[in-house]
Amino acid sequence: MKIEYRKADIADAELLIEIYNSAFYSDYMKYGECPAYGKTKEMMEKSIIDYPKFIILYNSKPVGCISCKQVEEGIYEVGCLCVVPEYQGKGIGTQALQFVKSHYEDWDKFTLITPLDKEENVKFYTEKCGFDIVSTEMDGNVKVARFVYEKD
Repeated sequence: MKIEYRKADIADAELLIEIYNSAFYSDYMKYGECPAYGKTKEMMEKSIIDYPKFIILYNSKPVGCISCKQVEEGIYEVGCLCVVPEYQGKGIGTQALQFVKSHYEDWDKFTLITPLDKEENVKFYTEKCGFDIVSTEMDGNVKVARFVYEKD
C-alpha cells in the first residue's frame, strides 16, 4: 500500500467534487443536507483557495482529500477529511492526519467538526486519532461536535 499526497489546485475542482460526492453521499441521504456534498465547480474552486487541500493517492489512484487552514497562530482547522467508501477502513484517514501534523510543523492544535451521531467518525477521531470532544452545537438540523487535538 503506497499512500501519497498531492496539493490540489483549481484544475482539480471536478476531481474533488467526485471524491466529496462519493464520500459524503451517505451523509446527504441521512441528514437531507451536507455542506460537502453537491458542490458546484465554482464552489469547489473557492473552497480550494479558502481551505488548502491535499488529494490522497492510494497506489497512485485519487481516493480522498484532507484540507486544513490556519485559523490562529499554531491552530489549524481540518475542514475536510474524506475517503471514498471502497477505500475506508484501510488506515488512509489516520495516515492523512499524520501527514498534516508533519506538513504544518508549527501546529499546536488541530480542530474539526463532525456530526455527533456518526459513531464511526466519533470513534475514529477519539480512539484512533486522539482527539477530544470539547463542545457540541446544532448546524442546521444536525448536532455536531467540535473535536480538538493538542500537542503534548
